[in-house]
Amino acid sequence: MNNNTKLKTLGPQAAYLVGMLHEKGKPVFSHAEVRDITGLNPKSARNLVAALVKRGVATRLKPGLFNLVPYELGFEREYLGNPYVLARELAGRQKYYISHASAMDIHQMVTQPQLKIFVSVARSIRPRMVLGTEYYFVRCRPELFFGIEKHWATRTGSVLVSDPERTIIDCLKLPQHCGGLSEAAKGLWIKKQELDLDRLIGYALEVDVGAVIRRLGFLLEIFQMASDSQISSLQQQVTKSYVLLDPVLPDEGRYLARWRLRLNMEPDELLALVRT
Repeated sequence: MNNNTKLKTLGPQAAYLVGMLHEKGKPVFSHAEVRDITGLNPKSARNLVAALVKRGVATRLKPGLFNLVPYELGFEREYLGNPYVLARELAGRQKYYISHASAMDIHQMVTQPQLKIFVSVARSIRPRMVLGTEYYFVRCRPELFFGIEKHWATRTGSVLVSDPERTIIDCLKLPQHCGGLSEAAKGLWIKKQELDLDRLIGYALEVDVGAVIRRLGFLLEIFQMASDSQISSLQQQVTKSYVLLDPVLPDEGRYLARWRLRLNMEPDELLALVRT
């Protein structure tokens, strides 16, 4: 079914709404936006959207939030759309950025498909499942919103995402949100020629989390990626307490005094993983 045929079957009001949403680059829309475009009262706007959903022209993502189904899919009852654009909409008006495993996916730092979308936000939001995809929101203090860039997820929809260096830092802070330290290490290795090491180390020092500084210093050292002075700038911040190299794995392994890490994964294992 071509665009014109599909629009004609909707009726003039619905066709106008769909056309305007496409023109505005708003595939994800709310009842309020429908009212703004059509001038309808709240009840009529809800009824118009309900008709679009019934016809398979739009999908209900959550109460009050909908997604247009692309013309080329014909009449489809359940269409998720771009998951990162939807993540932006689910975050609402608060500060956000796509992070952790999802940012690794955007920057092509992963080798496996991602089944969960991670979004860092300034205020807590409960996880939610939308058409089979789980959206997980990670609390981030407002003053730590840095190292963020724009990414065009679709031709008309952009999202905010952590840059590659910030992505590494976030994954070293919470390895459980990227599949474990081994996945963070793989991402670091994949991007080793492109990363700005001074920026990466600067981010680690600015975040000022001991576990991040230890893990980053350890990885940069075993991967032979940093200069002596860069390693030294991290090592100067190491305190006496020990942390696990990978908090996802069991609390076991030898203690490495140099970085105050408990190595529940040996350097040889990590090197073998990233080189395969």
